Amino acid sequence: METNINLKHAIEQIVKEKGIDRQVVMEAMEQAVLTAANKKYRNTRDLEAHYNPDSGEVELFEFVIVVEEVQDSYKEISLDEAREIDPDVEVGDSLGEKLDASGFTRIAAQTAKQVIIQKVREAERETIFNEYSDRQWEIITGMVRRFEKGELLVDLGRAEAVLPTKEQMPREVYRPGDRIRAIITEIRMTTKGPQIILSRTHPSMLAKLFELEVPEIAEGIVEINAVVRDPGSRAKIAVSSNDSDVDPVGACVGMRGARVQNVVSELRGEKIDIIPWSEDIARFACNALSPAQVSKVFVDEDHRVLEIVVADDQLSLAIGKRGQNVSLAARLTGCRIDIKSESKAAEAELSQFASFDGTQLEQEEEQAAGEAGEPGEAGNVGEAGNAGEAGEVGNADAAATPDAEEKQAE
Repeated sequence: METNINLKHAIEQIVKEKGIDRQVVMEAMEQAVLTAANKKYRNTRDLEAHYNPDSGEVELFEFVIVVEEVQDSYKEISLDEAREIDPDVEVGDSLGEKLDASGFTRIAAQTAKQVIIQKVREAERETIFNEYSDRQWEIITGMVRRFEKGELLVDLGRAEAVLPTKEQMPREVYRPGDRIRAIITEIRMTTKGPQIILSRTHPSMLAKLFELEVPEIAEGIVEINAVVRDPGSRAKIAVSSNDSDVDPVGACVGMRGARVQNVVSELRGEKIDIIPWSEDIARFACNALSPAQVSKVFVDEDHRVLEIVVADDQLSLAIGKRGQNVSLAARLTGCRIDIKSESKAAEAELSQFASFDGTQLEQEEEQAAGEAGEPGEAGNVGEAGNAGEAGEVGNADAAATPDAEEKQAE
């Protein structure tokens, strides 16, 4: 009776401490006893184990097939012997007999224990995997445990996560015991259990931080349309509003910049440009190059190329340090961006008109007069007039960039 009570107590304790389903634990108990019994009988018998919740013990049964002539005494029984147990049995029936499950040796009991431990461990891993699978792309808080080959191991409570080296912010330093916030990017099952991958450099990390800080984003009034980052240095986030009365940029900045400052602090001083999103690619590009002021935008929609003209004093600001600003803007818009200063653009435009200077016009007049065969004044005037008209048409064509659309930045 004491063994039964202990078995019940063990099941209740496992269910309570590990949070595992009771049915899983009972199946582990049954499998443990069956494994030990098969080892004792060397897999020569057809055995089944079932947990009896009333008695609190695992009952072991041996099954044999009723035959007229016995060939395997371990798995078959003659009809005469079978009818001594059950008078109604017929040939081909399966006859079960309860065995004494208390006669296992210490080794068999240890085997049963190992099976239970393994089953419980597998069930616990499955529970953790299912729990965190639903939390992908969610920001969580954990505690730094240790470093392994540059990777940061983070304790999440019931599970342990990994922050790979490439997902760590530049110049960030953590020590064991420090608290850390990161986003779950991947959950995969391995032979050692569920592996949870974290990141602090993913663009979704920035988006989720704003979602936590800005109620309008959580409520769906303000939407985050695009996010790009140069982790630890600078980021750009494009936002729009579904309510004309709500300014998306102002909502993200907050009163006196409180909301955006909280995000900047979490990312260790990463500069964040919040810009309004627009379906007009030219306007969106102008916003993306903020804080630089754009003079003109030429759009090649077929090849997704933008040629942008800025004032000479805005060129370095538009390009940014080591090309960072224009690089982020290109990633944000999804277009290739070529930036020119107004002086360079003017030089390029003048070079297009170089072939229409006065010398060429005189040569064209003389050539036209020669072809006419009469150097008459009227003929010269007529050809000159034609040449003048051609020059005007030529100027008009050169002013429009082929396969491009010019839009003035507002």
